[in-house]
Amino acid sequence: MTATPWQGRDPDSFGFTHILYSKAGGVARVTINRPQVLNALNWATLREMTAAFEDASWDDGVGVLVLTGAGERAFCTGADLDEQEQFQTRPHDYWKWMGAFIECHDKLRNLGKPTVARLNGITVGGGNEFNMACDLAIAADDIFIRQVGPARGSVPAAGATQWLPIMVGDRRAREILLLCEEIPIAKALDWGLVNEVVPRADLDAAVAVMTAKLLQRLPNITRYTKQQLNFWRDLSWSLTVGHARDWLSVNADSAEVGEGLAAFHARRPVDVAGLREHQAALGSAPGWTCAQCGQAMPAAFAFCGNCGTAK
Repeated sequence: MTATPWQGRDPDSFGFTHILYSKAGGVARVTINRPQVLNALNWATLREMTAAFEDASWDDGVGVLVLTGAGERAFCTGADLDEQEQFQTRPHDYWKWMGAFIECHDKLRNLGKPTVARLNGITVGGGNEFNMACDLAIAADDIFIRQVGPARGSVPAAGATQWLPIMVGDRRAREILLLCEEIPIAKALDWGLVNEVVPRADLDAAVAVMTAKLLQRLPNITRYTKQQLNFWRDLSWSLTVGHARDWLSVNADSAEVGEGLAAFHARRPVDVAGLREHQAALGSAPGWTCAQCGQAMPAAFAFCGNCGTAK
């Protein structure tokens, strides 16, 4: 009898090139396979992850999903900044990229089965958001977690801003998101960002123990329990992520993002002082009056905001 699509597929049939996908013994495993860029997420990776999550959700032979990264250096470091650079000249394309990010998160969060983040390396930015989107997390004892938006000029956190206050509390969430400092994994465990920390050599064994326990739980009741547990995450996400998508699209070509990308490629600190001076200069520069309609315009405007006439 021919298998129907909602019964799942052979992982090899997808032909994935950015992730590794396997299913065995009731466990589906998705590995972000871009270790050369610390498992950073580009558009193609997000699309492959979405397809794998959907397949694992539909496959009745799968009882739990494990998400991890290739190698030992990184679980995931968030958005691929080499790809993000194109949005400086095509900011509206960021809206499309963010759509893929949102869809991937929704597929993972609403998998209908328990999910475990296997944190094998540094977990940064969007990588931490995928960590938080999983139900449970086990980490190697030599890693750290970090959010970097205000420090690096990359995009502000979409996911972390919604979920960190729920998971670690408001003050701790603000510390993580505003200071952008590394959170040692022992501190992350104490704060509730992960469930278990083990020596690196014991990571796979610990994940195997946890997945074995989850496979012994009744699947329908587990799915419903997860659905109810998702309430606060889903509420905060659904009320804000659309706004985040539009705001990020509008600001993808901003001076702050541009400086952050330039600093990343030059391997230098972000010039925050220079950006502040530039903004102050714009604010203090004399404005101009449109010769066509007489409307007063800020100095930074190259065109009249009323009639569109050039300065």
